[in-house]
Amino acid sequence: MLARAALLITTLCAAPLWADAPVVTDVRITIAGDTARFDVTVSHPDTGWSHYADVWEVLDAAGNRLGYRELFHPHVNEQPFTRSLSGVRLPDGTSEVFVRAHDSVHGWGEAVAVPLP
Repeated sequence: MLARAALLITTLCAAPLWADAPVVTDVRITIAGDTARFDVTVSHPDTGWSHYADVWEVLDAAGNRLGYRELFHPHVNEQPFTRSLSGVRLPDGTSEVFVRAHDSVHGWGEAVAVPLP
């Protein structure tokens, strides 16, 4: 009984933390030569400077960072929001990338796999 109660408490306490992680809801990619522009939409319940989505990044399949977009302020009244990053170099043979967002409290959210156009 005690173990069941501990499991329930752990689950209930962890759920709000996961729920507040930033979520990448859309990624649009425009390729020009060997570089790409990423338009990334992020959803996150920003509350102000102490808790907001502060970064998103583009990774290759091996986890190498291809691009990084710092977000310089909270987006409390703009949800979800879209920001762009141009000039991302794509290594030869890249057919898919992964995009994930970070917040100032919970860290990195789940990465989203995105096939290149």
